[in-house]
Amino acid sequence: MKTAEEMVSAYENMLYRAALSHTGNCEDAQDMVQETFIRWLTKRPVFESDEHEKAWLLRVVINLCRNYVSKKGNRGNAELLDIYPAADPEEQSLIEDVMSLPAKYRDVIYLFYYEGFSTKEIAEILNTRESTVRSQLLRARNMLKGRLEAEL
Repeated sequence: MKTAEEMVSAYENMLYRAALSHTGNCEDAQDMVQETFIRWLTKRPVFESDEHEKAWLLRVVINLCRNYVSKKGNRGNAELLDIYPAADPEEQSLIEDVMSLPAKYRDVIYLFYYEGFSTKEIAEILNTRESTVRSQLLRARNMLKGRLEAEL
């Protein structure tokens, strides 16, 4: 079992990026990450693997963020490129387009492309069906394609 320091070191940045994409506010994202680690400390779940551990933490932070944003009513607008640095202007534009997607599409894009989860794993993290994840990925890609074509 990992120590608290090992958990924070291993997952803090990933959880922060996921939380910031939901809250749009650095302080709120930090609070959500802190609350995620507090839940881990109080429950001390036993994980089958590192991937299971990562998925559990992501599920918790995403659920906390969804609840927080629904109560708060809106997202902030933190400078996302400070967290997701872009190598060039095209990549910057793509990151901005991804971050402007509705949360359910942003989640699946983030988990699939940035964290490398399969659609099955994403379905488990988001507590939904795999077919729903696949359709959300398709819709998100189509939205991004439309936005990218409009920029040209």
